[in-house]
Amino acid sequence: MRFTRKAQAQWKGSGKEGKGTLTTGSGILNTTPYSFHTRFEDGEKGTNPEELIGAAHAGCFAMQLSFLLGEEGFKPDSLDIAASVSFEDGEIKKIDLDLKGDIPNIDAEQFQQIAHKAKEVCPVSKLLKADIQLKVTLNK
Repeated sequence: MRFTRKAQAQWKGSGKEGKGTLTTGSGILNTTPYSFHTRFEDGEKGTNPEELIGAAHAGCFAMQLSFLLGEEGFKPDSLDIAASVSFEDGEIKKIDLDLKGDIPNIDAEQFQQIAHKAKEVCPVSKLLKADIQLKVTLNK
């Protein structure tokens, strides 16, 4: 399976005083605001890259885990994943995934093994090893 998903960001102004918007191809984010304040402070309405990465990772991991559980004959009643993205000294240092699952007829060891496999093969987990290409155009 092959597909491409798209998103756009627009930023106006300086790093600290400027503001931007994020829009996704699906339209679920549509000129959603983000700024220095939504990223590094609390209180202002808007999103930030770290929470979007956390949501993407939690969602991808949940779906991957569901597929792997199904391959082993298990059907989860629920999988709840909280992702905490830690930013420190100008970089994302780690992502903690906190998984709680309600899966009939599975033992704790099987659940551990399948969950760890899901973490390794989840496409967003693999992203940290991705080849990132950059195309640069200066508008005049």
